[in-house]
Amino acid sequence: MIYRYNDKEISLENLTRLYGAVVIDMQGEVAEMSLEWYELYGDKVKLLNYVLVFDYTPPGENVRDKKVLEFSTQEDLINTMQEVAQFFQK
Repeated sequence: MIYRYNDKEISLENLTRLYGAVVIDMQGEVAEMSLEWYELYGDKVKLLNYVLVFDYTPPGENVRDKKVLEFSTQEDLINTMQEVAQFFQK
């Protein structure tokens, strides 16, 4: 299965994790955090963007194998997550 987003083609085969997150700037440190974390502590950090992470990293591996789509709004992230979820409902 291939998910197409704009000019990108992302394989949905061999995914180990698929999740939404935020990328934040906390006093010069850039980090990826969960959406839940951002709901609790978002007022203390600068939001850079929302991301949908397609993680292919096998369990126990240290080197991350992932593709990331970036969004400027949470609504765009949620809409894309719903599109991708439809592939797994077939």
